[in-house]
Amino acid sequence: MTRVAFIELQVNWVSLIADFLLVGMVFGPPIAPFLAASGVWLLPGIADIIYFMGNHVCPQPDMGLDLAPPFIMAVCMRCYGTVTGLLITRLLYGVTGGKGFYWLSQYGWSGAALASVLMMAYPLELAAQVLGLWSFNNYLVTPFGLITGLAWGLFTMPILHGWRVAKTSLHEL
Repeated sequence: MTRVAFIELQVNWVSLIADFLLVGMVFGPPIAPFLAASGVWLLPGIADIIYFMGNHVCPQPDMGLDLAPPFIMAVCMRCYGTVTGLLITRLLYGVTGGKGFYWLSQYGWSGAALASVLMMAYPLELAAQVLGLWSFNNYLVTPFGLITGLAWGLFTMPILHGWRVAKTSLHEL
């Protein structure tokens, strides 16, 4: 009689896809200007794809940081602040495993309401800029995006990554 340990690992596809998209959002916008400026075969084409996506998700992509003149970052710092907030909460979730009072999804509709209110930082700042209360400034817009990203992440990370399942079983052969 032989004992063999089998480890059955079930992949959380939602978590894997969310992490893949987050990696693209973190690295794509700041890398795009360097890819575009490289002139190396295929790399400017990849930059074009990143810029295309940035133009469709960012309300002011022309306000991106000037990283590799004349090429700018693919999104503005408001959007990148949001991505940074999502990255911070993803790392925090990885460390805490979703345990802590600050994960908003555990509070149900109240958590959703609080997250929604905090996520309004981004559109309210953009509206204030459009209405002429202030002009675009990277130091001003970044924290508003960060607040939005943190709120979004504190609500969604446990939902996206909380289904981790790993089974270990001993089978006798």
